[in-house]
Amino acid sequence: MMNQFEFHLNDLLTRVYRSVELMEEQMLRSSKNLNLSINEIHLLEAVGGGKNEESGRSISELSSRMGIRLPSVTAAVNKLAAKGYVEKRKAESDGRVVYVYLTKLGRKADLAHRYFHKKMVSSISASLTEEEKSAMLKGMEKLSRFFDDNLKKKEGHP
Repeated sequence: MMNQFEFHLNDLLTRVYRSVELMEEQMLRSSKNLNLSINEIHLLEAVGGGKNEESGRSISELSSRMGIRLPSVTAAVNKLAAKGYVEKRKAESDGRVVYVYLTKLGRKADLAHRYFHKKMVSSISASLTEEEKSAMLKGMEKLSRFFDDNLKKKEGHP
């Protein structure tokens, strides 16, 4: 049985997660030019990663970064390529390795998503004092470590 703090924390975590997800869905729906799902926009984000447009990511790297199996990443990349958001190129050094790059349309979608997050974070931080910001970051860092550690354990990493 959860104590009052645990109950409240659980409620906040689930509400915040769902609210961010709903806001992202609304952003995608309101953008007439983007024909993307939440999962697809997050895959574009993983491909772009804030890197320059000449940098690509291998399918294996995307699988690892996103915690998704290779066949699922391959299918999602193929779907994004068909929509014109990414292009695939074989590595010159090893033709078995495929790199994924954002197209102009993919970069535009990735930038729109990053802008959405920037606005969201700016709005949140504007209402906080410096002390509250520091406490929030400290708590979020611990929360992030908790999830990272638990995911590694489930994947069999030490």
